[in-house]
Amino acid sequence: MSNFRTSFKLGIFLGTKQLKRANRSTTGLIIFIMTLTFLNLVVVSGILVGLIVGGNNANRDQYTGDVIMTTRAGKADIQKSQDILATVRADKNVTQYTYRFLSGGTVEANYQTRTDFNAKADTAGTQLTGIDANRENDFSHLSKQVVEGAYLDPSESGYVVLGANLLQRYSSSFGDGFDSLGGTYPGDRVKITVDGKTQEFIVKGILKSKVGDVSIRAFVTQGDFLRLAGRPSLDVNEIALRHVPTITDEASKDTFVRSGFSDYAKIQTATEAIPDFLNQIKTAFGVLGNMIGAIGIVVASITIFIVIFINAVTRRKYIGILKGIGVSPMAIQISYLLQSMFYAVSGSILGTLILYGLLVPAFNAHPINFPFSDGILVAEPAGTAVRIVILLIVTLIAGFIPARMIVRKNTLDSILGR
Repeated sequence: MSNFRTSFKLGIFLGTKQLKRANRSTTGLIIFIMTLTFLNLVVVSGILVGLIVGGNNANRDQYTGDVIMTTRAGKADIQKSQDILATVRADKNVTQYTYRFLSGGTVEANYQTRTDFNAKADTAGTQLTGIDANRENDFSHLSKQVVEGAYLDPSESGYVVLGANLLQRYSSSFGDGFDSLGGTYPGDRVKITVDGKTQEFIVKGILKSKVGDVSIRAFVTQGDFLRLAGRPSLDVNEIALRHVPTITDEASKDTFVRSGFSDYAKIQTATEAIPDFLNQIKTAFGVLGNMIGAIGIVVASITIFIVIFINAVTRRKYIGILKGIGVSPMAIQISYLLQSMFYAVSGSILGTLILYGLLVPAFNAHPINFPFSDGILVAEPAGTAVRIVILLIVTLIAGFIPARMIVRKNTLDSILGR
């Protein structure tokens, strides 16, 4: 044990001396390579995963909130909606909520200028959504998503805000998978049909969101919806809420499940409401990012191997002399392992500072504008720590192998340069 302690201290001493005498430009270049390797390992997978996480965040902000209640299969609406809403309003942990009336229908445009009544009407299927305009805007900030015209005014009647995916000029990039309206702009009149009942509306605005459930809907005021749909009750189809940050989504959901409301509504957290295929894509992107990062680790390990190997070869005579005067091979190997550790730790520290001090805040403030989401950089501390450990282990192995190769050579041959 004492021999190991002595070899370890001597190895630290020799390694420190070598690092102090090393060329600063070379040392800086190696640390720079290790920093890039670390960032490649974390950032690539973080951006790929961030594509899905950004979309999920938008879904939470503009649609589901923290918990969403929807109509159970086979039902027309959420029964006892007013009792549920009364409980939501009384819950001190709920900070915001909204409710929505939904009904499938069609929107018809250009019917006033169509001259050939045998031609196919310019229609698109949609989900007519009746909302409390002010409450919904406070909850999901829909007015910020309006790209043409204006948002609904609760004091007005006979107006509709159309989701951009209902319009051909916005949805053409998605192909011909569904019908869309051509040449419809704010101020134009459209006919909306629900359950055989038709009413004319003026297009108030066009809403463009990267949340599919939002951008495919047609929004009208609650009063206009009830008049058109002819609902005999005030039972709604969706209730979304946000809670205080001191509790979890699951805890908030359980509050309403324990109240028995799961018999009348499908209650889900924001995470549960995400389609399963998106979670599978998130996992696949994470694996892909790790594979790309693994290539960077291989490059870094080769770099460290070459640096340590060249360093050891050029100092072979010095190593032979050290062995000749009684310095143990273990102490010499430890000195080179210290150098490898120094490069890996320095690169990881610098990379972490860049990651959390610059890149993550920059991506949060300015997300990447992808067609289906605002991509952010996901870098969870636990995952980052694991990648640092992997980088350190690989670097140590890359430094140990060449040092071991040189130290094992015959002492006399090393001194004589043979």
